[in-house]
Amino acid sequence: MIVRPRLLPMALLAMLTLLGVKLQALRHGSAPSVALVSPAVASAPAPAPPPAGPPPPRQVAEASAPPTPEALAERAVLEALRARRAEIEGREAALSQREMLAAAVERRLTGRLEELAALQQRLEAEARSRDERTEQGWRQMVRLYEGMRPRDAAGIFDDLDMPVLIQVVDRMRENKAAPVLAAMRPERARLVTTELARHRARPND
Repeated sequence: MIVRPRLLPMALLAMLTLLGVKLQALRHGSAPSVALVSPAVASAPAPAPPPAGPPPPRQVAEASAPPTPEALAERAVLEALRARRAEIEGREAALSQREMLAAAVERRLTGRLEELAALQQRLEAEARSRDERTEQGWRQMVRLYEGMRPRDAAGIFDDLDMPVLIQVVDRMRENKAAPVLAAMRPERARLVTTELARHRARPND
């Protein structure tokens, strides 16, 4: 005799067990969450990332596409403006340098002119002083010959160099020079008179 299990009592027993589990979960404040995951889904592998290969032909075409005429024109304008700006800056730098050089040359020339003016004033002062000393020496010599007797002075004048004799006679008073010339040798007295006339006729003397 074959004993067959009774399905109804077993089903009831399973339902009672499940109900008891739910009641137990409600007592603890949370219902059990049963996640039913299909074995096929759980064991399915994750999708693989796309292969790192060359970009699609469309992207390559877009990246290597030549620039548009507008872009070329804009680039040409920018390059022209950059070149023009560099040229202007170069000219300004050259002009500034030339102005600095011109200012330095002007200062140097001004200083040189001031030095030359000071040198000229010093030379003129020295020349005046030298002329004054020379004139003073001639005056002393003239006074010496004017104090001598005419015959003694004439004897000396006959042997003096003509340039020196002219300077002395030209500075002598007439009343002192006449007796001396009269006591000199006639040829020498005529020569002195001629040279004295030429000396006094010179505008710068």
